[in-house]
Amino acid sequence: MPVPAPFADFWTQAVARAPALRSEDFYEAFCFGDSAALADELAALVLQGRKRATASLVWVFEAEGKPLPRPGHLSIVKSWAGQPLCLIETTQLDVLPFDRVGADFAFEEGEGDRSLESWRENHRAFFGRECARIARPPRPDMPVACERFRLVYAAAPGGASGAADGAASAGRIAAVPAESSAGNGDSTADR
Repeated sequence: MPVPAPFADFWTQAVARAPALRSEDFYEAFCFGDSAALADELAALVLQGRKRATASLVWVFEAEGKPLPRPGHLSIVKSWAGQPLCLIETTQLDVLPFDRVGADFAFEEGEGDRSLESWRENHRAFFGRECARIARPPRPDMPVACERFRLVYAAAPGGASGAADGAASAGRIAAVPAESSAGNGDSTADR
């Protein structure tokens, strides 16, 4: 997928800092979650280094006819308002039943107190809203795309940007699904 025009300058800056990035690995630009508060909170956790994983409902990918992200896919994480914040690379993707997601994954998601109990409570609520949106009843065994990623490049406050986590020698990044309420033809689905 080509990098969408609204993110071309951001992509150019990322490539200048990390020349190994390839546009053919671009997956999408997206917001986390389904609200401004959640999108911006989760993006901030990525930028802080606390969030290194995300979970999406496989049924949403299926409903939208979108393939799951793969290791090596690159994604632009944006604010709810559409501002590109950082570039991530998918490093691993496992599909598990909701009730089989483990404590190690919950911890890597970096949300709340990082416990499995908190993860299940928050994602049961989020996936419940996603299920309502695609007209499917939630189930304990609903398939979850458990995506691990790394931060490759981050925009600095005020528009300057910089490589992250040794990204100057990097070459891979991450992805996500669903249509964004924030516009720009990209997606949102809790990654």
